[in-house]
Amino acid sequence: MSEMFVTLGTWNWLIFGVVLMALELIAPGVFLFWLGLAALLTGLMSFAFTPSWQVQILMFAIFAAAAVPLWRRVARSNTAVSASNPFLNKRADALVGRVFTLEKPIVDGAGTVRIDDTVWRVAGPDAPAGSRVKIVQADGASLTVAVA
Repeated sequence: MSEMFVTLGTWNWLIFGVVLMALELIAPGVFLFWLGLAALLTGLMSFAFTPSWQVQILMFAIFAAAAVPLWRRVARSNTAVSASNPFLNKRADALVGRVFTLEKPIVDGAGTVRIDDTVWRVAGPDAPAGSRVKIVQADGASLTVAVA
């Protein structure tokens, strides 16, 4: 077993890093990528100087441990992007509070309104076509309105 560690070299680390990153593509989980990056860094450092196998394993462990906070920072910055746009993938929720003109009258509590290039079903009190309505609630693809 110790012979395997003694033969650790630069190319072994580089191949190990590429294999880990390839495995990340096959089974995504954002974990193997960082271990692969640590292995690649260890291989690149081994090009600069020729460390013993113990130092190589120590470098890999340090790089892998440093990758965890780096990964958390990257993941946190991605959630900040979604926090800055709270209506991303919630198109109907973004319409609440806006006022539109009825395309078809609301009869027996149901009608339609055109918003940009989409016709939305609306529910609310009866109103003639052309009336101004304010969206008070969004429920899936159906909007609840009140006369504005």
